[in-house]
Amino acid sequence: MAAKAVEVDVQGRKLRLSNLEKVLYPEAGFTKGQVIDYYTRAAPVLLEHLRGRALTLKRYPNGVDDKYFYEKQKPSHAPEWVRSMPIQSGRRGDHRVIDYVLCDDLPTMVWLANLADLELHPSLALAEDPDSPVVMAFDLDPGAPAALGECCEVALILRETLDHLGLECYPKTSGSKGMQVYVPLNSGAGYDDTKPFAHGVAKVLEQRHDLIVSVMKKEVRKGKVFIDWSQNDRHKTTVGPYSLRARPRPTVSTPLGWDEVDHGAGGGADDLVFESADVLDRIEEHGDLFAGVLETRQELPDL
Repeated sequence: MAAKAVEVDVQGRKLRLSNLEKVLYPEAGFTKGQVIDYYTRAAPVLLEHLRGRALTLKRYPNGVDDKYFYEKQKPSHAPEWVRSMPIQSGRRGDHRVIDYVLCDDLPTMVWLANLADLELHPSLALAEDPDSPVVMAFDLDPGAPAALGECCEVALILRETLDHLGLECYPKTSGSKGMQVYVPLNSGAGYDDTKPFAHGVAKVLEQRHDLIVSVMKKEVRKGKVFIDWSQNDRHKTTVGPYSLRARPRPTVSTPLGWDEVDHGAGGGADDLVFESADVLDRIEEHGDLFAGVLETRQELPDL
């Protein structure tokens, strides 16, 4: 017998929510209804980091233990009020135009959650200017036995380096194994500026620190942290702040204070794994620790 759908009104938009009791995180018993509840309650801060950005959906219709798929093109069944933006593919030689969803408001957020779009992967640029990233991202990916604690060590090294270059940066967990460090720009830089800059920083740090590698080859990454500079590309995305992750439990990509990163580097990395309820508590207590990414204007110096 099919589960009963529920008709709801979200800020004047009519939505039909289905299978709310369906378990999407079996280990935690976390349901689709709880996914929708988390995204609804996180929306006041989360939407600020999604608004106006092309969004790649990562959908898990049967939960995190089953098949998933990416969806860039706005679904044909989307309500007419869901905003979108046609953008040419950023891949070399690919001239397709993709109509990306823009998650600008709570009704769209709830609609996406109802599609079991567990992970939110926004562009680093605004959709109106897809070649001009508003942030530069360093994705810290540990090679076992290195883990989150080692990522914290590298994040602190990266922060010190960027500080010497006159750049502020903001850390967050990936919600999975690693971390990201974002450098807000909001100043009109292009990917042809951010990508070589990030690559240059990663190569310099690789030369200075045994813990760091700047190449993707798995055979050189054992026990080290790969600084993935290549995320700074028009056709790539990085998981957004406050996004759930498709892990065994409903962990979240969580903005951190630098004191927490220092704690993680000193042996407290297990304290930096946050699930949905933890993150809602953190938002209530601290507000948006990633607000500076939206507000800070910086220009890249010459390396």
